Amino acid sequence: MATVAFAGGGTAGHIEPALAVARAWAKEHPHDTLVFIGTKTGLENKLIPSAGFTLTHVPKVSIPRRPSLAWLRTPFDLLAAVRACRIILRNADLLIGFGGYVSAPAYLAARLGKTPILIHEANAKPGWANRLGALLTPFLAIAHPVDSGRFAQALITGVPLRSDVSAAFSASHLDFKAARVAAKKRLGFDEQAPLIFIMGGSQGSVAINSAVADALNELLSQGFSILHSVGAAHTLPPAQPSYRPVGYVDAMADAYLASDLIIARSGAITCSEFRALGRYALFVPLPVGNGEQFHNAKSLVEAGRAQILKQSDFSGNYLMRHISELLAHAHMAPIHGSDLDLNAAKKILALGEFAIAKR
Repeated sequence: MATVAFAGGGTAGHIEPALAVARAWAKEHPHDTLVFIGTKTGLENKLIPSAGFTLTHVPKVSIPRRPSLAWLRTPFDLLAAVRACRIILRNADLLIGFGGYVSAPAYLAARLGKTPILIHEANAKPGWANRLGALLTPFLAIAHPVDSGRFAQALITGVPLRSDVSAAFSASHLDFKAARVAAKKRLGFDEQAPLIFIMGGSQGSVAINSAVADALNELLSQGFSILHSVGAAHTLPPAQPSYRPVGYVDAMADAYLASDLIIARSGAITCSEFRALGRYALFVPLPVGNGEQFHNAKSLVEAGRAQILKQSDFSGNYLMRHISELLAHAHMAPIHGSDLDLNAAKKILALGEFAIAKR
């Protein structure tokens, strides 16, 4: 029996792939001990316990994007987090990291304790924590090919999919046309009206929500149905007969399947789930970070399944002027989804087994 630790908290983009791999590991090795490393403030506190896994906390290491006095605390916070991670990893046979602030101290602690490290990078442009971790291990997995650096030689696995998304693909792949109609019916929308699914991430997006509010009446007057995930941090606007605002979409697989057009951020997880089940998307990358969201969507644009628009160009007026054009592109897009990421979790699991065997 082995003990495997998973590091990747803060956002769903780090947590969901970790959960997918943990589920695959638990199925293949039911007697192994699996533990997650996170902080007390991240989304992991909701997602990981609800999935039935153990979550342990370490101090949060925050690094402000802009210079500030808070930077003076960073070395002390990092040392505290590394010490806490060393205790958690004391008996671990493998650490699997998925990026984010919690991963960096875990990588350092694992290296100090000679625990094998496996890193998965979901974004097309690796983040700083995983770039650091890649210096400490040969066991690297990526979702997209990387041209240079340590990840250029990594195993290309794709992005591990949530169980509901992979199950929806398996149930739909023989007849995606019928599956899309059935999903729209399950969601309670008019099966004949074009459905637009709009989301700005788990916490929502002020920019996307504002544009929708400005264009809503015009869009509804044209006979469109709209499912709008406004995010947990935002107040729900009033619902209307063909407009359904929600804080969070529970039936996410159905939302991807049913939608004729999706308007969303282009995080790695959104792009992979859309690739599996969606048809056409307008991606509005988050205009912060290292530009990874732009790169995440490029392959979908090249496949004729998406467009990318800068947030500064996205507005209610843009929606009103271009919605017919976007839906025309959606009508011409492939009706089927993609199995590109379907076996990602199994590939990462196999690399993890190899890392343990080489210990």
